[in-house]
Amino acid sequence: MKLEEVVPWGRTLEEYKLMFNLSEIDLNLKILGCGDGPASFNAEMTELGHSVVSIDPIYQFSTEQIEQRVRATYELVISQVKQNSSHYIWKNFENADELGKSRLGAMEKFLLDYESGRVSGRYLCQSLPNLEFSGDQFQLCLCSHLLFLYSEQLSLDFHLASIYELMRISPEVRIFPLLNLAGEQSLYLDHVLEDLSNKGYDVQVQLVGYEFQKGGNQMLKISR
Repeated sequence: MKLEEVVPWGRTLEEYKLMFNLSEIDLNLKILGCGDGPASFNAEMTELGHSVVSIDPIYQFSTEQIEQRVRATYELVISQVKQNSSHYIWKNFENADELGKSRLGAMEKFLLDYESGRVSGRYLCQSLPNLEFSGDQFQLCLCSHLLFLYSEQLSLDFHLASIYELMRISPEVRIFPLLNLAGEQSLYLDHVLEDLSNKGYDVQVQLVGYEFQKGGNQMLKISR
C-alpha cells in the first residue's frame, strides 16, 4: 500500500452500533474490526473497557503520516460529497459539513489513541485474505466498508477467501454495506450467499438503522 493512494475516512462507535446492529451483549464480546482505518471505534470501545483489535494495512504508517494524509484529502472528499449530495440519505447527518465534522472528530480521536494502541496490539497491520490469528481467537468480526463496497477492485475469489478466513477466526462475521461504490448492490452478494449456504453457514441479510448511501441500510450476518 502507498500512502498517497489512501483516503482516510473514520467512523464513530455510534455509527458502528447502527451499521452492525450491535447490542450491549455484542459490545462485550472479543471483537475484530477489519478495515477499521482511522475510525474512533477502537479508541471509544477501549475507553469503555471493551476488547477490540483493529486491522488495516494503513497501520504500517506513523501517526504523523496518517495525520498528514487526513489533512491532504479531507477538503477534496467533502467537496465530492457536496457535488454528489443527492446520492446520499441525510438522516444521520444534516449536510456534508456536519458529516465532515463527525469524520474529522473520529479521525482525531483515533490519532490520539493510535500510538498507545499499536504498542498494546490493538492496531495491527494485517490484510485479508490471510490473517495472523489462531482459530476462534475472536467472538465477532466486523468488516466495515471493504468487502462488497470495493467489488470493482477486489475479485469474487478475494471476497470468498476473505470471508472464510474471518469465519476461521470467529464464529460470527458481520459485513456492511452490501453496495458497491456506485451505490448498487454488489454483484458478488448472491454468489457469496449461495456459496456460504451450500457449505452449511447461517447467512442473513439484515436491515440496520444506518443509511448514508441510498439503499445502503443492510448488512450481511454470517454464523457457524
